[in-house]
Amino acid sequence: MSPLLVQDYQINRVTDLLSMSQSWYYLIMRQSIVRLLMAVIVVLAVVLPSQARDVPFTQEDRDRIIRLEEGLKSTNQRIDALDSSLNKRIDDIRADMKSMKTDIMTLMLWGFGVLFGGMGLLLGFVLWDRRTALAPAIRKTKEIDERSELLVKVLKETAAKNPDLKDALKHAGLL
Repeated sequence: MSPLLVQDYQINRVTDLLSMSQSWYYLIMRQSIVRLLMAVIVVLAVVLPSQARDVPFTQEDRDRIIRLEEGLKSTNQRIDALDSSLNKRIDDIRADMKSMKTDIMTLMLWGFGVLFGGMGLLLGFVLWDRRTALAPAIRKTKEIDERSELLVKVLKETAAKNPDLKDALKHAGLL
């Protein structure tokens, strides 16, 4: 074969492959579209008859709806009554809590007052008892001080007459 013919053969073969792949593509697309349309038709065939039925609305249905509305009204009235009752209870509880708070505060103030008052009385008693307990000791020390002063005075007078005693008192630091 001549090179020109081989080249023509290859070009023809490529174009044949392209046209064949395009025909397969179109064939698959057509089948997909047909399947989709069939599915839509089946769904519509099933759904439309069920929606086409008329639903009869009778007097009994109307009466039932009216009774339902009346029941709903009475239920709403009961809920409103319960709501107002609950609000009243909450207000009563709040008032009770406020009075309890004031009662507790009063009790605490009295308790602290009694506690600090008792502590003050105890401190006063301790100070009074200390003074009364120390009074005899203070009196005794005053007496001892007075006697020691008298003794020193007598020793000084005697030391003026006795030179040995005078030296001893100087040495002791009493003169």
